This record gives sequence, C-alpha cells and structure tokens, in this order.
Amino acid sequence: MDYTRQTLTPPGTPEPIGPYSHVAKAGPFINVSGTAGVDPATGQLAGPDAYAQTLQIIANFKVMLASVGADLSHVLHVNVFLKDVADFPAMNEAYIKAMGEHRPARTVIGVQDLPKAGARLTMNLNAVIGA
Repeated sequence: MDYTRQTLTPPGTPEPIGPYSHVAKAGPFINVSGTAGVDPATGQLAGPDAYAQTLQIIANFKVMLASVGADLSHVLHVNVFLKDVADFPAMNEAYIKAMGEHRPARTVIGVQDLPKAGARLTMNLNAVIGA
C-alpha cells in the first residue's frame, strides 16, 4: 500500500532540540520522536526528577497523538531511556498514573547521557489507528 506520509510538530508541544518533527504518520501508523519532560508553556523541564518528567512526557504524548487523531489507547510500544536505572520506580509510578489501564509493550534502557541538559529520561512511542 502507498501511505501518505505526514510529519509535524503540533502546537502545544515543546520545540524540538534538533532537525526533526515530533510526529510522523503514514496511513494508520504513528511514530513519536524521543521526548524529554519539557513543559511547552515554559520551555523548561517539568521538574528535576523522573516522576515529574515522566508525567510531562506523557502529557506531551497526548497532545502529539491528538494532532493525528489518536490517543494513548492507540499506543503499541513505548521505549524509555533512563539516565539512571535507579529512577525506574519513580518513572514506573508516574507512567502507571498517566497511562491508566492501557499497558502497551514497553522497553526500558539505561543510557549514559541524553541531549537535553537535566533530563532524567526520554521516551518515544509507536501507535496505530484504524483497522
């Protein structure tokens, strides 16, 4: 099938820190770029800890997904990149709170560093809409 491709950075989301769009969609398939816990209203991290940053990332995901007619229930897989695996419990607690009952597949990876100064983690996701 030949799917029309669309890339965008929706209003109400943080400015990308590099030459990329937050959302890429082709047909029913949606990819959301690596996202740090930046509050789009201030341009600053939502807080210094993994809990606050996780809540902000997922809030940003909601806006990004809505821009292409999707929501968190459409998420198939989430990648989490943690600077410190000791943040896993705090990230997990915020993730459960923000995601609700939906439990997509997920991978958590410890990384040495992240491009956004002060970020404790980033996440990206894959989603699908339609049938």
